[in-house]
Amino acid sequence: MKELRVLLAASSSRHSHLCPRQVLGVRAALVGIESLGLEVPRRDKRLLIIAETDGCFVDGIEAASQATVGHRTLRVEDYGKIAATFVDTLTGKAIRVAPRQDIRHKAWYYTPDEVDPYAAQLAGYQVMPENELFFLQDVELKTAIEVILSTPGIRTDCDCCGEEIINQREVIRNGLTLCRTCAGYGYYRTISQLEAVIPADSSPHPHRRP
Repeated sequence: MKELRVLLAASSSRHSHLCPRQVLGVRAALVGIESLGLEVPRRDKRLLIIAETDGCFVDGIEAASQATVGHRTLRVEDYGKIAATFVDTLTGKAIRVAPRQDIRHKAWYYTPDEVDPYAAQLAGYQVMPENELFFLQDVELKTAIEVILSTPGIRTDCDCCGEEIINQREVIRNGLTLCRTCAGYGYYRTISQLEAVIPADSSPHPHRRP
């Protein structure tokens, strides 16, 4: 319990307050790492964590695991889910940790004097047993660990836009080396691309009802 309080304090220092999702992040990291039989902090990159959302939950994970995006030991696949998968990159073992669906209601049982749902969750999540708080699944990654981790330091240029691509994230298509955006997998498109799709005079006809 003392360790939990220390980790929660470390997480809350980034927000100037503590919230229920930070508690879930800290405790999810503790149970996920323990289930792999690993210890933290680590000097190697044997632990990889893939979080399924961003925000406070991830701050809790970082505080407990010391994994970070900068060290490439933490990745965010934003599915909008309060869940994370903990991977032993040496053995390939992967465990997904997610809150059980009824934890908001169960929090009341551990904080009977609380009248506010937020306060009940904040306090209840700190004391609920792990087996009541989380559901653990053994999972298999759809992408090989070697591909996820890639090889740092390798650089190439996109044959379309000319921008540099690092960490082996290029896409080879018809003999061309493309970045993911030029290959059609990007999260944005340029204004010039948008104008090519939408004609300049795209306003409704003045005599035509919309």
